[in-house]
Amino acid sequence: MTLEELKSIVDQSFELLEPLSLSLRLEQDAEERERLTKETGEATFWSDPKRASVVQKRITHLTKKSKRFTDLTSQLEDLSVLLELAEEEEDSAVLSEVGEGMKKWTHDYEILRLETLLTGEHDSLNAIVSLHAGAGGTEAQDWTSMLLRMYTRWSESHEFEVSVLDYIDGDEAGIKSVTLRIAGDNAYGYLRSEHGIHRLVRISPFDSSGRRHTSFASCEVLPELDDTIEINIVPDDLKIDTFRASGAGGQHVNKTSSAVRITHLPTGIVVTCQNERSQLQNKETAMGMLKSRLFHLAQQQQLDRIEDIKGEVSDIAWGSQIRSYVFCPYTMVKDHRTEYETGDVDGVMDGDLDDFINAWLIIDAQHRESQREIELKPDGETSQT
Repeated sequence: MTLEELKSIVDQSFELLEPLSLSLRLEQDAEERERLTKETGEATFWSDPKRASVVQKRITHLTKKSKRFTDLTSQLEDLSVLLELAEEEEDSAVLSEVGEGMKKWTHDYEILRLETLLTGEHDSLNAIVSLHAGAGGTEAQDWTSMLLRMYTRWSESHEFEVSVLDYIDGDEAGIKSVTLRIAGDNAYGYLRSEHGIHRLVRISPFDSSGRRHTSFASCEVLPELDDTIEINIVPDDLKIDTFRASGAGGQHVNKTSSAVRITHLPTGIVVTCQNERSQLQNKETAMGMLKSRLFHLAQQQQLDRIEDIKGEVSDIAWGSQIRSYVFCPYTMVKDHRTEYETGDVDGVMDGDLDDFINAWLIIDAQHRESQREIELKPDGETSQT
């Protein structure tokens, strides 16, 4: 690009910063951070360790968010200075450097802009992701292991921490189910777009006749709730079983009955954790998973009392998929909610999900805004169609 073209791009990019700052609510964040920081200096702050932990995590989150915007601004200012240098010295090499710098800046800007769509109450929390093989037998179990790799790759590219909470091997290949904790700022906000049934179409490597197969796997995404959320779980409603863990984890995992399975009798919800080192740790983690699932179910059903909840489970099969991954006879990944699609199947399976997540978050934000407008209308007023 020419000097004039780069100048125009940089100038236009500066104009994007103020709207981004407003959308990120940085002024409000600064006020909240100041208030919380003052709270940490109070003599009674550590008398409530749970509250103290939540406050410190919130301060860290707000500080990181502000720093990312500051870094974005500094990055653009540095590129502007480089342009001035290129103009003075008529150095084309500097122009090339600015061009590459603008590509990186645009990428960083888009990632930060995406966060403005994360307006849900629990979007900033860690995510509990559970994958389950559906219709398709061994092929579906292999497909589930492919999804595990895809979400692990995506998480690693965003510097999120991934830990396996539960894992059940497939009969011949792949996995029957796996539960992950994906920890990092806004992990749930991003990954909630992946909740649903995922469909695979490909030539099966397990079919000696080389026929095309369709397989399904479900992805359940829940926020890992902190201690500020109160969920009333009656002990008599729980059935708790312990057993020896299976799979990887070393001799300690396999020689002791440290794995824990908790069944919530009123709803039939079952959670299992086997990858922590002790039975107590597995029980605490499993209770956290149960708490998240019950809270999510209560929100969906719009009920306040856990004992009234009766969950509905969709079949992990044809007709309920949110996204299709086609390997044959052509290559395409298509999201049926947003209509976004790409032919880069390999890229998607390597964790390149941001465009799908972005498209869904935009539609979700529009839906939330529409719902907000309906709620704000005076009683009796209806929308014109």
